[in-house]
Amino acid sequence: MPDRYLRFTQSGPGRFVTRRLGLPQPAPLHRWSAERPVLDGPLLHLTAGKTTVEPAAVLARAGLPVHTSRQAGARYAAVVVDATGAGDVAALREVYDGLHPVLRSLTDDARVVVLGSAPDPTDHHQAAAQQALEGFVRSLGKEIGRGRTAHLLRLAPASAGAAESTLRFLLSPRSAYVSGQVIGIEAAEDATVPGDWDRPLDGRTALVTGAARGIGAAVAETLARYGARLVCLDVPQAEADVRAVAERLGGQALTLDITAPDAGERIAAALPDGLDVLVHNAGITRDRRLANMAADRWDSVLDVNLASVLRTTDHLLAAGTLRRGTGRIVATASIAGIAGNTGQTNYAASKAGIIGLVRSLAPRAAEEHGVTVNAVAPGFIETKMTAAVPLFIREAGRRMNSLGQGGLPVDVAETIAWLASPASGGVNGQVVRVCGQSLLGA
Repeated sequence: MPDRYLRFTQSGPGRFVTRRLGLPQPAPLHRWSAERPVLDGPLLHLTAGKTTVEPAAVLARAGLPVHTSRQAGARYAAVVVDATGAGDVAALREVYDGLHPVLRSLTDDARVVVLGSAPDPTDHHQAAAQQALEGFVRSLGKEIGRGRTAHLLRLAPASAGAAESTLRFLLSPRSAYVSGQVIGIEAAEDATVPGDWDRPLDGRTALVTGAARGIGAAVAETLARYGARLVCLDVPQAEADVRAVAERLGGQALTLDITAPDAGERIAAALPDGLDVLVHNAGITRDRRLANMAADRWDSVLDVNLASVLRTTDHLLAAGTLRRGTGRIVATASIAGIAGNTGQTNYAASKAGIIGLVRSLAPRAAEEHGVTVNAVAPGFIETKMTAAVPLFIREAGRRMNSLGQGGLPVDVAETIAWLASPASGGVNGQVVRVCGQSLLGA
């Protein structure tokens, strides 16, 4: 269903009325397209204190002209502030001094990325300064408006190269609906630089569950655009739809019940040559307040959304189906699993469980199998399901984020594609919210 309010605010009368009433004024987002694949303007690279990562070479490859000092009259599409060496309160003033005079020179849809370091438990001054950057960035993302976003990347020493795929994603239109995120990057020996950054998944095999429609179909389409060979999985009842998606993308359809005890074995058997990317997208809702929720509604949601993910992941890792070094597992959590939601105790429990899975499994999967494990947590995404939500609830879902609008399935898909890239080996154990910086759950 089209967002008529967003369209109204772009008209003269709409701008006048919304300004007078103090209503949200969302801006149309610049998403990736073949016609506009990059942001419109240069990147300004600033340093607050001493750097510990030397990101200049990576930023020079990010696709935007780089300035290292402000130029009169320039309008910046991105600002990157290197605060990795910030170790005290005085260094925070340098962050302020760098960004304060620049904010009025940002283009619409601009990106602000602050580079930080992990808080040091042995140095409370450094820990205080680095944690302060998180509050700063989250607040800035809620202030700057006009489709602009802000992020904090916490870089481990010697991890500038491993951050390249993340910087390319955040400094591009592909991250249009991702804002206010804090993302950790580790140095990664297995972060493979693709031969073609426009097709980083060339030669890779990706399996997407729940691929027949909605977000799953968008994920499959995006991974295919980036070069992946697709295996599209869905339940037998959706066979016609999932085959249509697979055929359109030149992929393979696989129909099975993901909750079946032998689902993992059947997936492994269908992939004798191995798998690079496993996207756990399949999910259901069976909403009721807990006092009115029948046991079968609880059981079915927990089984599809969480138990099946645990079972199939365990089997595919144990079987060696996921390839060492390039193996990427991306699961789908939800804002509901972070903030909770009335009438969704079952769904929120299942999605919070996904977050627990990622945080626990990621370090062990990397060490034992050479595989990364991450999750996306979508907020209000415009799908057929959300189009059926009552009007006032739908409007609240759209407006209760810093960008003032709902996201699109492609926003989730682009985020998954970044996490799935062989160049994203330094991103592990992260839960990235695709929610326009929802006002719920931070």
